[in-house]
Amino acid sequence: LLEHVSLTLTAPNELVSLLERDEVDLALCSSIDYQRSPIDLAVVPAAGMIGCDGPTLTVRIFSAVPPERITHVACDVDSHTSATLAQIILAEQHAARVTVSDFDAEHAPADHTDWPDTVLLIGDKVITASPPAIRYPHQIDLGEAWHELTGLPFVYAAWMCRAERAPSEASPSRPVADAAVALDRQRRRNRARLDWIVAARAELRGWPADLARRYLAEYLRYDLDARAVRGLERFHDLAFEHELTPRRRPLRTADTP
Repeated sequence: LLEHVSLTLTAPNELVSLLERDEVDLALCSSIDYQRSPIDLAVVPAAGMIGCDGPTLTVRIFSAVPPERITHVACDVDSHTSATLAQIILAEQHAARVTVSDFDAEHAPADHTDWPDTVLLIGDKVITASPPAIRYPHQIDLGEAWHELTGLPFVYAAWMCRAERAPSEASPSRPVADAAVALDRQRRRNRARLDWIVAARAELRGWPADLARRYLAEYLRYDLDARAVRGLERFHDLAFEHELTPRRRPLRTADTP
């Protein structure tokens, strides 16, 4: 099966564009892209997701002012879903209506001089290059905040295909179905060799090995199960209610063997 599946690597914010240009059959897209894309998409649960069911650790707001006084958030580039989630959390939990803009933390001053009052950071840098608490005494883990708000998992990214290519009993759509099966098998294999992955990659990424293992095994979620789908639906509902998406498309999921 794997010999019939090829991989394309690109920046996260480009993944949905590959689907829109019909250059790939399946892509790990930011969950907000489902609502914002100009084409109809379908989510493929069998292929999995990147999400959490509580704290995320690596998706965090750092602020010099209390959350209720935040008016603008400078967001890590490529953080489309996280930026939307930040706006929802600040509005729902702190009655703060905020604007957002892109912020390239990778090329900002390392000593955090001239950084904005409030920033949203995602990824390794939250752990390996976290801003000092004396500069940003107020912090919000967005995965934890979402769980407090809804009691549901949060889906940062899910595997999606073009809606017309979505597998079904009537139309198996072998490329999408085969890729989903391959991804599911690889996900299960990676769980079984988690210690090897941590030993091979944690130090290279600047992570303490014990924290990396907890992050991969306990904090992140990879299965787009029924609760995760409800969480994704709730996120889409709130994004539309807060006028952060132009429409509220019903969530279409693809059947795979």
